[in-house]
Amino acid sequence: MYVKICGLRTAEHARVAVEAGAGAVGVVMNRTSSRRATADEAREVVAAARGSADTVLVVNDMPAGQAARTARDLGFDVLQLHGPAYDEAGFREAAAIVPRVWRATSLDLDPPLEVGAWGEERLLLDAPKPGSGQTWDLSDLADRAPDGEWLLAGGLSAANVAEAAVTVRPWGVDVSSGVEVAPGEKSAELIRSFVAAALAR
Repeated sequence: MYVKICGLRTAEHARVAVEAGAGAVGVVMNRTSSRRATADEAREVVAAARGSADTVLVVNDMPAGQAARTARDLGFDVLQLHGPAYDEAGFREAAAIVPRVWRATSLDLDPPLEVGAWGEERLLLDAPKPGSGQTWDLSDLADRAPDGEWLLAGGLSAANVAEAAVTVRPWGVDVSSGVEVAPGEKSAELIRSFVAAALAR
């Protein structure tokens, strides 16, 4: 199971995630997010995880080309374009700048569910309101879960990630609010517990 810990802003929490066994760490740079990182914070997370886990820049309100240049300039391995602001042309534009681009969406947007449909490396399926910590009805995926390298997100925590993984059998899982003690405030203990639960499923 591939595990991504998202919304990180400190090198300490990046190191905790890597040491726990996470395959990726994510940094959010959306203008309105409580998890928004500065460029300096992003660089610290990237430096702490470089060579040990994928480093992922997550955006939902930055033009695709600008996001790709930001990811490149800050040293990220991956750019994750999240939500309805991005179309197939945006993904192609981003991929011309950074080779690894992920597509993050939710079922309420009626997206194509084929991994790679817009040229992305991986697909992430999230709750209708990303970052809210709200769970969603996984039965919607019972008969149409994607094939290939896709990640499940939305309302996951150490308490429910194993069951969710068994229910829809994703290639990986992604968490942000489920490892927080308050919006934007990560907990090293919760990060360790989540990764352990996900890897033990």
